[in-house]
Amino acid sequence: MLSNIRVVLIGTTHPGNIGAVARAMKNMCLQHLYLVRPRHYPSSEATDRASGAHDLLQQAQVCESLDEALQGCRMVVGASARLRSVKWPQVAPKACAEQLLYEAGQGEVALIFGRESSGLSNAELDRCHRLVHIPANEEYSSLNLSQAVQVLAYELYVGSLNQGDSEPELVDVATAEEMEGLFQHLEQAMGDVGFSDPRQSGKLQRRLRRLFLRARPDRDEINILRGILSAAQGRKSMRISGQDEK
Repeated sequence: MLSNIRVVLIGTTHPGNIGAVARAMKNMCLQHLYLVRPRHYPSSEATDRASGAHDLLQQAQVCESLDEALQGCRMVVGASARLRSVKWPQVAPKACAEQLLYEAGQGEVALIFGRESSGLSNAELDRCHRLVHIPANEEYSSLNLSQAVQVLAYELYVGSLNQGDSEPELVDVATAEEMEGLFQHLEQAMGDVGFSDPRQSGKLQRRLRRLFLRARPDRDEINILRGILSAAQGRKSMRISGQDEK
C-alpha cells in the first residue's frame, strides 16, 4: 500500500529540502516523489542532503502543475502548519495515515506539502479531501518541510505494519481530475442558469467543493451529476431562445 502513496512538494524553494525529504521518505519505505515547479532542481545540494536516497531523486517526477501531479489519485490530503479561516475537514497525523493507507489499498493517493514560507494556497487546498495538521508548540509551531514529511511518513510506515493482510472493500471513487471536471462544470452551469455570478462566487464554490469532496462520489455518480447539470444548461438555453413552450 505504501507503493501507492505519492509525496507531492509544491514550489519548493530550497533544493536541500528536496534531498532531505527524499531521505525521510526512504527511511519509511515511501517511493514516489513528485515536485511541482521547484525553484532549483536538479541540484547538487539536493543530492548531498539525500544521503543515500539518490534513487528517489532520480525517479522523482517534476511537474508543471498540481493537476499533473495528482492525475489518477483517488484521495488527496494537504499538510498545513496553521488553521484556516475557511474550514476544511481536518485530521491528526495518525488518522491521516489510516485514511491514506485504506485508500491506497484501492488506488493512488497523494500527500501534498506547500512552500516553505507560505504553505498551500487556498486554490491548492481546494484540491484536498482532508487537511492534516501536526500539533506542535503554539509559540513555535512551524516545522521544517522535511520534518513534517518525516512525521507523516513515520505514521504511514507504522500504520502499514499494523494493517495485516485484510483487504479493503473496493469502491470506485472519482479521481482528482474527474472531481475537477465536475467542479468546472458546476461553476459554468451555475453561471448559465443565473444562480450566481462566477466572478463573485469564490466562497460558494469553495463550500461546494468541500461538500462533494467530503461525499466521495464514484464515477457513476459524477456522470449523473454532470448529466443533470447539462440538462439544466440546455433548459436555460431553450428559455433564452424562446423554444421552451412550457
